[in-house]
Amino acid sequence: MKKLVYILTSYLLSVCGYSQDRPNILFIAIDDLRPELGCYGSDVAISPNLDKLAGEGLLFENAYCQQAICGPSRASLLTGIRPETSGVFHNYIKFRDINPSVVTLPQRFKENGYETVYCGKIFHHGDLDEDHSWSRYPAVDSLSSKGIEIPGGFALTANIELTKLQREKMFNRYGEAAKFGLASGPAYENADVPDNGYIDGYNTELAIATLKEMAAKNDKPFFLGLGFHKPHLNWTSPKKYWDLYDVRNIKVAAENQGPLSGAEMGLHASFELRTRYGIRNYGKLDQELTLNLKRAYLACVSYVDAQIGKIITELETMGLRKNTIIIVWSDHGYHLGDMGIWGKATNYEIATRVPLIIWTPNMPKESRGQKTDALVELVDIYPTLCDIAGIETPETVEGVSFKPLLENPKMKWKSAAFSQFPTPALREWGAYPLRPAMRETFFGPLIKSVEERIVGQQGDKWNREVFENTLMGYAMRTERFRFIVWKDRDRPEKQPIYLELYDHKIDPSESVNIAYKKPELVKELMVQFNKGWRGNLPKTK
Repeated sequence: MKKLVYILTSYLLSVCGYSQDRPNILFIAIDDLRPELGCYGSDVAISPNLDKLAGEGLLFENAYCQQAICGPSRASLLTGIRPETSGVFHNYIKFRDINPSVVTLPQRFKENGYETVYCGKIFHHGDLDEDHSWSRYPAVDSLSSKGIEIPGGFALTANIELTKLQREKMFNRYGEAAKFGLASGPAYENADVPDNGYIDGYNTELAIATLKEMAAKNDKPFFLGLGFHKPHLNWTSPKKYWDLYDVRNIKVAAENQGPLSGAEMGLHASFELRTRYGIRNYGKLDQELTLNLKRAYLACVSYVDAQIGKIITELETMGLRKNTIIIVWSDHGYHLGDMGIWGKATNYEIATRVPLIIWTPNMPKESRGQKTDALVELVDIYPTLCDIAGIETPETVEGVSFKPLLENPKMKWKSAAFSQFPTPALREWGAYPLRPAMRETFFGPLIKSVEERIVGQQGDKWNREVFENTLMGYAMRTERFRFIVWKDRDRPEKQPIYLELYDHKIDPSESVNIAYKKPELVKELMVQFNKGWRGNLPKTK
């Protein structure tokens, strides 16, 4: 029976015209990368390959994720459904458990005759969706036959042993609570190893080997997902990338405290970084450590950039570049001491703005190397790729194709982009509500101090059940403003608990909340906010 289905499917694909003439897709995901690239104006990041791609394609200056944490952001992008619709608000929800019939982006291409495969991190860990989204496995055997095996998290024996001891210590002390991120090794490492000595170099070689296998068959266009783990913690990269940077040229964040009058629940206590060995559980980090952490992050950026250069070079060598769409995106931004915190998981610009670059074979010459200021969202990637490839977009998708921007990067586009995040200050690093056990760990005093600040600001509005479980911050980014509305999701009819407003024309670092000084402007923005994403789509649609 399966053989008959295969024969019929192959016949239908042939008569429907699915051939290698259709564009291939190289779908590159980068974890935790804020727009810290040369092509985005960074004066320190060394990213020649991404800079070159931006110089040949189209760079989006104002691209935003829908939630600044790995699982929800990737679920939203890959299903085309926003967190508010899907219900995926933290890293421990599997999107298909609560949206069983959803058609993912790679699944849509698979259904339309594409060979779909991934190497590295595309979906969030534990949410691989292999039965639905992917048509084949990567060429692991090809690397194994050459003696190339999957590397571990650390390359140095001392750090491997240290991590093991740290895990034993944390599990002995905290039991089950330790498995939710408490048991971690050092925050960074820069061993003198080849690129495949760490996971992103290995996955790049795996992607190249897989690409060669698919090209040898040459019977279907491909959708190849290559997902880089860095610059996610731990910041591990080969020493040669660490050596690219002189710590004397690295600057610490200019804004090292939260916004004046900003929501106290809007910033967390850098939980993700503080679980790392050698990082203080409480208080500010010293200057030397701060600079080394940023250097380690930048080294990972350059490491990933080099891998992207390798896969693109391979496309060109194999003669596939001319018919391959290349799109590069990050799942969210990242605070590197900005606003006094480390990590993602906020509703602010630094956490929600992401790099996004696309190159297509048929882009107008006038658009190549251009930058667009148009507001776009990661949820728009799904319909865009379908649009370019001539594939019908499912009705469930809540984004809009930005293909017209490839024709005219300066055209008027969306009025606003939307993001959201539940109470960052009272959520664990995976955006999960605080488990009681967390208050018994070394984070107890930190959680208590954060909570006291919230109570002090909110007064009679304070309600533990609401603030820990159902309070959601909804962020709307317009051309000029960031407007954050804090509401109880269980009681949407009630007035917002708190408001934040930042004017990017005069305050691009979002240092002062002016919501309560500009009531008329807030009223105007609230009308726009209440129209939702549908009410802020391009007028051409």
